[in-house]
Amino acid sequence: MSSSQFVLTLSCPDRPGIVAAVSAFLLSHGQNILDAQQFSDTETGHFFMRVLFGPADARIPLTDLKAAFVAIASRFSFDWQMRDRAERRRVMLLVSKFDHCLADILYRWRTQELEMIPTAIVANHPRETYNGFEFGDIPFHHLPVTRETKAAQEAEVLKLVEDTATELVVLARYMQVLSNDMSKRLVGRCINIHHSFLPGFKGAKPYHQAHERGVKLIGATAHYVTADLDEGPIIDQDVERISHRDSPEDLIRKGRDIERRVLARAVRYHLENRVILNGRKTVVFTD
Repeated sequence: MSSSQFVLTLSCPDRPGIVAAVSAFLLSHGQNILDAQQFSDTETGHFFMRVLFGPADARIPLTDLKAAFVAIASRFSFDWQMRDRAERRRVMLLVSKFDHCLADILYRWRTQELEMIPTAIVANHPRETYNGFEFGDIPFHHLPVTRETKAAQEAEVLKLVEDTATELVVLARYMQVLSNDMSKRLVGRCINIHHSFLPGFKGAKPYHQAHERGVKLIGATAHYVTADLDEGPIIDQDVERISHRDSPEDLIRKGRDIERRVLARAVRYHLENRVILNGRKTVVFTD
């Protein structure tokens, strides 16, 4: 991937002239637009945009582009980011006993489908739980947690996040409810995979809940973590059809496949700056 490709994402109150102003800025600074997506939310009156661009006839450092963009950002009240597409984000993976999502994320990282830097694997189960897994040089931290030790354990996790300069925390079937304080500390940079098609069947054992209700579709939901359990902005979802012949164990087995692909997509969308928060929702510019 060329280091001279950049991604600009922005949101702001909608008004005429935003696209023209951004395009004119990039043109005047010797940049060429490679891909552009935009969305106007008529309900909230907000505008969202993602632009992939690179140098046309001038190689300007990203720091200079950012500094020059401040004027137009102030003019339109942009909430914005501008990143070098080659810069890999630092990601920490939290896991409990179920390891299928962890294995899938690591595989996609090794095959360069997910372009990231794993900073650590944090588990509330010991290393022996994951025999057969090769973590390589990724540091592994066993941080057990009980109701009595939850605050201290979360403090250790947050310290690891800070010490490793982690930018994104992924709950890869980490079966612990984060405290309100931790959720607030990680707002917008912590993704969870919930084994249900939210907002239905929240909380524990959603596949068993679905089986009891006789549903014909099961699904999984990747969302940003908030202080409200299973209420965070949704990034991606998927479903699979089932029948009356399926037992709760069948639903769990089929659900694992859905969980893997939904979490992987959500992580990739975040890494590629395709997700912009829109209140309790998200705008996701898919490829």
